[in-house]
Amino acid sequence: MPRIAVVTDSNSGITQKQAAEMSIAVLPMPFMINGDTYYEDISLTQEEFYVKLAEGADIGTSQPSPESVMNLWKELLTKNDEIVHIPMSSGLSGSCQSAMMLANEPEFEGKVHVVNNQRISVTQRQSVLDAMLLADKGMSGAEIKEFLENDKFNSSIYIMLDTLYYLKKGGRITPAAAALGTILRLKPVLQIQGEKLDAFAKARTSTQGKSIMINAVKNDIINRFGGLTEEKGIWLEIAYTYNREAAEQLKEEVLAVFPGYDIHIDPLSLSVACHIGPGALAVACCKKIHPDKA
Repeated sequence: MPRIAVVTDSNSGITQKQAAEMSIAVLPMPFMINGDTYYEDISLTQEEFYVKLAEGADIGTSQPSPESVMNLWKELLTKNDEIVHIPMSSGLSGSCQSAMMLANEPEFEGKVHVVNNQRISVTQRQSVLDAMLLADKGMSGAEIKEFLENDKFNSSIYIMLDTLYYLKKGGRITPAAAALGTILRLKPVLQIQGEKLDAFAKARTSTQGKSIMINAVKNDIINRFGGLTEEKGIWLEIAYTYNREAAEQLKEEVLAVFPGYDIHIDPLSLSVACHIGPGALAVACCKKIHPDKA
């Protein structure tokens, strides 16, 4: 059975401490803040990030340097036969394409397998857990990559924004649209499914927005993921930006619709938070994998 190392980045929500406990590697995502470089969960905590965001700091996202990626791979290959590298969605960052190019270098070719399954945050985290399970089942790195990429559309994330300010600041909506949305107190619901972060619905209240997300997940489960079963073949997750209390409340509302399910809660990736700001809530689901049927 090949020795497989699993690598991801901090957009998965997996902290450095958790990574050590899980025996995986997490590349910290770099941020440029007022001209200085910070690394998520190394020199930049969630709390520090939101303080700087509230202060109006000039914040930009980046991707791990080629040197940091290759040095990590070289180190891991001294103790492992292959690496499965699971970066954030290729539709949201160039880090996936960069990693794929680096994996074609002679020293890594056939040993490093970059998974382009277009996930982020809690669904990216679930891909890491799935990769570990598949490795334990004896799959090779190439087989794990193929399995996860074939499974990529078996997940959904719906995100309700608390403010339109950061979408306007990033140029993703016009100032006029942001002003109108603010006047009407709209709570946009966005969707991450596949490559892009897209508009899904507009809610007038947080209560309505949460209902839209929960119903959207329920619809996906019923119509795309095989239906609600007694075996509970779905992972349910909640993510948030800087409001754990609101996330815990949302969990209770999700449990009212999906009683008995285990629900994982994590902060949303800071790379996403840059564009949506604090106060956002998300509901996500992933179809449980069945490696024995692969």
